[in-house]
Amino acid sequence: MPDVREALAAATQRLGDRAEAELLLLHVLRQPRSWLFAHADDALDMDVQTSYQELLARREAGEPVAYLVGHRGFWTLDLEVTPATLIPRPETELLVELALQRLPLVAACSVADLGTGSGAIALAIARERPRARVVATDASAAALAVAQRNAQHLGLGNVVFAHGDWLAPLAGQHFDLIVSNPPYIEAADPHLTQGDLRFEPPAALASGPDGLDAIRHIVRDARAHLHPDGWLLFEHGWNQGPAARALLTEAGYAEVFTAQDLELRDRVSGGRV
Repeated sequence: MPDVREALAAATQRLGDRAEAELLLLHVLRQPRSWLFAHADDALDMDVQTSYQELLARREAGEPVAYLVGHRGFWTLDLEVTPATLIPRPETELLVELALQRLPLVAACSVADLGTGSGAIALAIARERPRARVVATDASAAALAVAQRNAQHLGLGNVVFAHGDWLAPLAGQHFDLIVSNPPYIEAADPHLTQGDLRFEPPAALASGPDGLDAIRHIVRDARAHLHPDGWLLFEHGWNQGPAARALLTEAGYAEVFTAQDLELRDRVSGGRV
């Protein structure tokens, strides 16, 4: 029987990625990464080998690691993810940072997260601002169920969930801040048929011929749900900053801006009512 070191070497050669090989093996073993340092010479029993080979084959076929292991880290949280949800990505943490800059540290405030998916943005804000009341919406009941489980697992009681499209479930409600990571990829973008994107929910990725349909909808309707001086912030594609700012300006938002991510790409735009 191969030992841990040998199994990881073979898997790394297959996947071309040592970190993925380790993550999948640790998932099968139900062990933390620190376990590897003391157990590299341990033999793997047949059941572990079989399960590991099955995961490796699925990864080789393109399935995202996050779906194979069932979770992904975001901000300071470890979140359940399923094929019903978009996989949280590091660049979206910029949206959380910008939101927190606009929320009081200790005073009560209200936040809405539109299209919450796994709950990543809503739960990160709720963790950092325990006095905030956060409402998270999603048109997918399956995604909303994942977000609810994540909130329960994290013990965050200041988040409520509402089923429906974008702002539709928020009739009569007003917020100090509205955030969203909506779909923004062009419907015909070839990347949708490549890599991890092939396995993620299409409705969470693409939005019309220019990728801006959902953003147009949100920019148009969010004003009616914002308190005076309230902010709207949303993520978008690297080449959509000018279009995002134009939409915000045309809709009458003030202090319109675009922020860049760590790779110096336009990533988040927003404005104030």
